[in-house]
Parts: sequence; structure tokens; C-alpha cells
Amino acid sequence: MKLSLGEIADRFDLSLKGDGSVEIANIASIEDAGPGDLVFLFSSAHRRHLADSKASAVVIREDDSVDCDLPCLISDQPRLAWARIATLFDPLPAPDGAKHVSAIVSADAQIGENVTLGPHSVISSGVKIGDDCTIGAGCTIGEGVQLGEACRLFPNVTIYHNVLLGNRITIHSGAVIGADGFGFEPDNGKLIKIPQIYGVVIGDDVEIGAGTTIDRGALKDTKIGSGVKIDNQVQIGHATSIGRDTAISGCTAIAGSTSIGSNCLIGGAVGIVDNIKITDQVEVTAMSLVSQAITKKGRYSSGTGLMPGNEWKRNIVGFKQLASLLRRVRKLETGEDS
Repeated sequence: MKLSLGEIADRFDLSLKGDGSVEIANIASIEDAGPGDLVFLFSSAHRRHLADSKASAVVIREDDSVDCDLPCLISDQPRLAWARIATLFDPLPAPDGAKHVSAIVSADAQIGENVTLGPHSVISSGVKIGDDCTIGAGCTIGEGVQLGEACRLFPNVTIYHNVLLGNRITIHSGAVIGADGFGFEPDNGKLIKIPQIYGVVIGDDVEIGAGTTIDRGALKDTKIGSGVKIDNQVQIGHATSIGRDTAISGCTAIAGSTSIGSNCLIGGAVGIVDNIKITDQVEVTAMSLVSQAITKKGRYSSGTGLMPGNEWKRNIVGFKQLASLLRRVRKLETGEDS
């Protein structure tokens, strides 16, 4: 698909500087762009690269557009403009209502209009699927699941029984929604399983990455708020609650019965212990361990930052001697041992 730069400007309410008749066929990085490509300048520090770019046009801030030789679309937020303009060039096919001959659909399942069912997909008893959904090859949807409108399940997604999903949800391959939470109670040296009889409830406009697992609850549902974005290979424990528009990066593990507020940013490989509460607008940096509640918004970190290996070894030796060193300092200051 080709669009003129003027058409893109009109569609997204952007100011145009230069030739609006330039045809745009794709988006690209500044370094790799060729004729017909639209690029995005996210930082003024990279403006010098525009001079060597073969792109046809650029999305750029007003201040950076001065003396720019390329036709420009002006945006105060080039990254946000990128997110919106890129939807025009997304190659994913729209649902076409096709049902593959190998798809298995229970007789009492309710399938909406224009729903696509891929090869070997399984739709179980009591399932309700809204209009304009795409169910990829090999997906399994368990008994009583409700799926809203315009959802897309990529191949080999598994949704266990009695899970409720809202509208415009995207779930990537290998994700498992609604598996049993990790609940066991010791009894004379043995572990007795606690039945996980509740489900998972997911709001609208949620995206769930490949290989991510969201467990069902034992005494209440696991809840994922509208607008939440979850990266690949994230583990979300039973009865956890995640507020609206929170983003969680890959390889994070969230233990059961934890509550995370709205508009939070959780970095990659973060560990969050069970039964704590994190308030709204909290950022936790990558590889941090959250071992207690966070009651005030802000940025939080734990762990040791990167340093040369030999320096790290020396610091570890010092850390192991820290208690002894503190006692010696206290004795020097007060003349008393403690």
C-alpha cells in the first residue's frame, strides 16, 4: 500500500513541511531507509544521520526540522506518531471469517460474525467468541471461555476453562492463560494440592507476549486490567491483580496474591514476592527484587550495578566483612563494643 505524505498528515493531524505528494510505501530506520520509506527522528542527537539517509520523508519535532532537506511531518511526540503511523503498514491479515476444515468446534459454542479459525484449533463447550476475532492454528480454548470482539490469538495459545477476556486482546504464541496456580499445603511431609477453582479475568486492549503464563486463582480470580501490556515469558501467579495501563517486561515473575497498581512500569527479570501491594505510577528497574510493599509512586531499584569483574570481587569480599567493619567503626567512635 502506498500513501502520499499529505494523506498521512491528514489522517493523524500532523503538520506538513515540504512536498505532500511524496509517496510512502513503508517505514524504516534512518540508517536502512530507501526511497519510499518514512523515518522517525526520536532524538536530536541523531539528526546528523538524516543527511545521509535515502528516506523520502521524516517525522520530526519542530525544532529539529529547521534546515532539514527531507519533507517533514511535525510531531511533538515522534515515538507516539510512529506507533500510530505503523498501523498503516502492518502486514497482519484481517479476519476473513474462514474456518479451517480441521478446526474442532463444540456444538454449543457461540461464534460471532467474521471469526477466523485456523488449522487444528479447538473451541470447547460453552465458549463464546465475539465478532472479528482470529484464532490461530493449534489454539485451544477451554470450556466456558468468553472472548470479546476483535481479538487475535496467534498459533498455539492455550486458554483454560472459565477465563473471561475483553475486547481487542492480542495473545502471542505459546502463552497459557488460566493454568493452575502454584498452591500446596504440607501434611506430614507430603504436599497436598489446593484446588484452583477460580479463573482469570482480562480487560480490553491487553497484549500478552509469547510464552507468558497467567495462573488462575484458588479463592478469587486473577485480574489483568484494561490496557495492560505484558512482554514475553512473564509469570503471573494466582489471584494477582494488575491495574490499568501497566507494562511488564520479559522474564519477570510475580508471585501470587500480589496487587500492582495502574500506570506502572516493571522492568525485565524483576522478581515480586507474594501478598504485597504496589501503588500506582511505580517504575521498578530491571532485575530488581521487590520484597516489600511500595506505597509511594516513583522509581525503585535493587541489586548491584554493572562493574568490572575484579572490582566486583573486591566489593563482595568487603560486603562479607561489612558487619565486622561496622563494629570496628562503632568501637572507634564510642569506645564500646556492640
